[in-house]
Amino acid sequence: YSFPTVNDVIPNGSSSISGNFTVEEAEDLSNILKAGKLPAPAKIIQSEIVGPSLGAEAISSGFTSFAIALLIVLVYMIFYYQTAGLAANFALVLNILFIFGVLSSLGAVLSLPGIAGIVLTIGMAVDANVLIYERIREELRAGKGMSLAISDGYNNAYAAIIDANVTTLLTGVILYTFGTGPIKGFATTLIIGIITSLFAAIFLTRLVFESKMASKKPIKFASKMTENWFANNNFAFIAKRKTAYIFSSLLIVLGISSLATRGLNEGVDFKGGRTFVVRFDQDVVTQEVRSSLATPFETAPEVKTFGKADQVKITTKFMIDEKGSDELVDAKLAEGLSTLGMNYEVMSSQLVGPTIADDIKQSALWAVLFSLIVIFMYILIRFRKMSYSLGAVAAVFHDVLIVLSIFSIFYGKLPFSLEIDQAFIAAILTVIGYSLNDTVVVFDRVREYFSKKKGTTHDIVNAALNSTLSRTINTSVTTFFVLFVIFVFGGEVIRGFMFALMIGVVVGTYSSLFIATPIMIDTLKEETEK
Repeated sequence: YSFPTVNDVIPNGSSSISGNFTVEEAEDLSNILKAGKLPAPAKIIQSEIVGPSLGAEAISSGFTSFAIALLIVLVYMIFYYQTAGLAANFALVLNILFIFGVLSSLGAVLSLPGIAGIVLTIGMAVDANVLIYERIREELRAGKGMSLAISDGYNNAYAAIIDANVTTLLTGVILYTFGTGPIKGFATTLIIGIITSLFAAIFLTRLVFESKMASKKPIKFASKMTENWFANNNFAFIAKRKTAYIFSSLLIVLGISSLATRGLNEGVDFKGGRTFVVRFDQDVVTQEVRSSLATPFETAPEVKTFGKADQVKITTKFMIDEKGSDELVDAKLAEGLSTLGMNYEVMSSQLVGPTIADDIKQSALWAVLFSLIVIFMYILIRFRKMSYSLGAVAAVFHDVLIVLSIFSIFYGKLPFSLEIDQAFIAAILTVIGYSLNDTVVVFDRVREYFSKKKGTTHDIVNAALNSTLSRTINTSVTTFFVLFVIFVFGGEVIRGFMFALMIGVVVGTYSSLFIATPIMIDTLKEETEK
């Protein structure tokens, strides 16, 4: 209509037409172009179909496992903190309702990455309450009255809670901005969860305590059994750092060797292709299924047992680049499986084109890289020393390498899938978030002790680490139990994903004490010497 010229490639489907137009002419041109369309054909580059049986099973097992995990956390908080545990549980349940309420109002779809974000925010919500309660217990041990102890406990815990949540929130914002698909889903639930958990932990629990004090009802922050747990710790963390360095170095070297030789079990999300989860009416041999499909698919596909022996996952690149091939591929699948002489049901299928697979890799890499840079800068500004930033980032790299190494060493050797897919990306992001949260809380106490206590650097840091041990153990135990219960009862689809998170929690707890802080101390010495 306006005779525009195409001067260059049109990226992202957006272009512009320039010329000597008046405002009215430009509006007329815009309206006319909107009324028509270009004959641009669409090609499906990623699709997923889940059968009703598998969908119903996933919902049922997911709900059951989540309910059991939540119940364990609620019982543990009451066991450990008594009355205060009830207040924390009240805030935790409301926090979960807030998260689902916001997700529902946004029309968000809850997927595995979204579940990962919720699991992490539950862990952080528990962590915020534990931080406050441990501070209050310290004030009570110092001889303060209940009212003053609660007030000072909240005030002293604010810095650690804000720093830990802001670093994770920055990670979420970066991941949402630069990520696609599963990364964006993870970031959405993470951002919502951080905001709601802060509100619930800081304001709601305090309202409960103020109400109880106003009515002169007793408040307990420990039972007789747990009152002195972790009260007089004197573990020499810094003295053990060389042993930790050697242990971690050996693990990483072993992992890098495995990554170089065995690699990772990449799913279709990373290499492109089709997958089918097929359930038979009796147990099957994977080699027989593979042989039955070799001729229809022109080459033998990858076939693995998926859960029980009557269910397999079939992966193939047959006709992946050809348009409109879905019906033909389905027919070829049926042709091959019919030779087995068994009844079967296709539980789910997934297609990922090679282009979208590359996009997923690149977006994940850039999202993680930018988030680490932003975190490095925030910690540098907040703690005002390069050594803190170096310790935190080194711990994150350490944790990610360990998880990747374990997935490389053990894939094919465990009775569940260790496939690297989009859900695994979400697991790695969750590990990064958990590791940072743990490390920043420890660093905050170290910084506080440097300003208050006198003595050698090693003695001050050891005292700080021992003072946070109760919080570290409680947060790690509750988060790990949530993951473990979902791992056991959540079904085969989610098992490898939860395994990655469990490894991440254990490694993240270890690295905050034995990697991040020792590296911070060693680099702090170098800064001081300069």
